[in-house]
Amino acid sequence: MKKILLVDDERWVRTALKWTITKLNLPIQVVHECENGLEALDWIKHNEVDLVLTDIRMPIMDGLSFVKELDSFKEKPDVIVISVHDEFQFVQKALRSGVFDYLLKPIEDDDLRLCLQKWLEKRKEEIKNLDPSLDVEDLPSSTIDRVLAYIERTPLSQITLKDVANNVHMNPSYLSQLFKQQLNKKFVDYITELRIEEGKRLLVTTSLRMSEIAERVGYSDLAYFSNNFKKIAGCSPSDFRKSRLQLVKSNHS
Repeated sequence: MKKILLVDDERWVRTALKWTITKLNLPIQVVHECENGLEALDWIKHNEVDLVLTDIRMPIMDGLSFVKELDSFKEKPDVIVISVHDEFQFVQKALRSGVFDYLLKPIEDDDLRLCLQKWLEKRKEEIKNLDPSLDVEDLPSSTIDRVLAYIERTPLSQITLKDVANNVHMNPSYLSQLFKQQLNKKFVDYITELRIEEGKRLLVTTSLRMSEIAERVGYSDLAYFSNNFKKIAGCSPSDFRKSRLQLVKSNHS
């Protein structure tokens, strides 16, 4: 998950940008917001960020001065500048200073998506150039491997999409999309199936009550557990336990 810093003196602009970026479902997350270039420089000194979206016109320190100051940083993030139509001379100056791209206000969703996708492709190419043996196309499957490993070592009652996404540093909605793409199954359906399978095991191998089993596999509502169990197993938990125990008895008689 790539980290973005938003720099704009207008709070509503930052809020709208953050909302749109989240809605795009890209492997990108807004991690912080600043009101001007000086505040952004102070924050970057102590925090890691991959990309900065900055307005050009701001009080205290404008976008161009901010970009110039960034040059002194050993590891500086990429920058996309935001301007209005009559500021194109400033945009040209920013591009000559090495910024990645620019966006014009009012920012359209499609323009923002294309710009961010182009930046992500650039980052992929950089990874390839750093390590030619690394297949960037394998990165999604590598992420899913880490997700599955996390699920395997975590009690079913404690698994949520948000927690799993945090563990692999990814936006939950993007992870959900990636999971479906890689495994051809929704995250929620995968977890439900695991819970029902564990429920089956506990029904046969323990004398726990239905409510205790439901709780162990992640259901606080017994009726909800029973309904999901019936959908997948084709019978209620109590009928499943009864039939399996009868089968065991007949095998031993």
